[in-house]
Amino acid sequence: MPLVPTAQIVAEARERKVGVAAFNVLHLETVTALVAAAERARLPLVLQISENCVRYHGSLEPIARAAMAAAAASEQRFSLHLDHAEDEDLARRAVDLGFSSIMYDGARLDFENNVAATHRITEYAHRHDVYVEAELGEIGGKQGAHAPGVRTDPDEALEFVTSTGVDSLAVAVGSSHAMTDRTAQLDLELISRLSRNLPLVPLVLHGSSGVADAHIQEAIGAGIVKVNVSTHLNKAFTGAVRTFLEDDPDVVDSRKYLGTGREALSQEAERLLRIISMSSAVTNGRG
Repeated sequence: MPLVPTAQIVAEARERKVGVAAFNVLHLETVTALVAAAERARLPLVLQISENCVRYHGSLEPIARAAMAAAAASEQRFSLHLDHAEDEDLARRAVDLGFSSIMYDGARLDFENNVAATHRITEYAHRHDVYVEAELGEIGGKQGAHAPGVRTDPDEALEFVTSTGVDSLAVAVGSSHAMTDRTAQLDLELISRLSRNLPLVPLVLHGSSGVADAHIQEAIGAGIVKVNVSTHLNKAFTGAVRTFLEDDPDVVDSRKYLGTGREALSQEAERLLRIISMSSAVTNGRG
């Protein structure tokens, strides 16, 4: 099936009061694992390719084309999202290539320059009917540049969204990127305040790998819509590969241990898809 608009997947989730799963691609093994997980769960999925992923592969097009081909060969619905692009040219290339959505990350800039750059990218993307996510102030832990205690100010968020015209906003509410344990404590009251202040703008939770299942569900109930996960799935992949190689140190066929990692990631992705896509009415004890 061809890629579907991220806007469509998000709008449907908001209507149903559930979350949207957005899982990061690192390489082809991740692509096939995530596609298989979504097919088994029978749920839509946002496939994400980050600027770091593009840097690893040397260019955007090969890994993007691979993700598009895998989506096209499936009967499940997928969108393709550019994650954490700090390079404006990269964001424009993703739009031109046919991505369903992009995230322009101007969080390293001061407020005024972030607004200006995000507005430029949003205008370009919207001319091509591409959905835009942005970030106001860095999410805790991103490359060590911000303390985990950082929080998004609701009034500043409203000013940012109004000035840029973005479609969704990644908010700092207590999560932190690249956590390998799931102990982050989210500020649910702040999520609710942000949701009330931005009723037309879906909120995005980055750093969700550090958040426990039940807490993710609480965050969705409070107003989070899109839930980004990368490190937690990578941990499942790497753990399975490590165990395989410890058990069979003489193996030389990389398909054997990469296949084990792929399956472990796929199983955990399927489980998380179901958690994120569960009705908030159920998770809050009303179902």
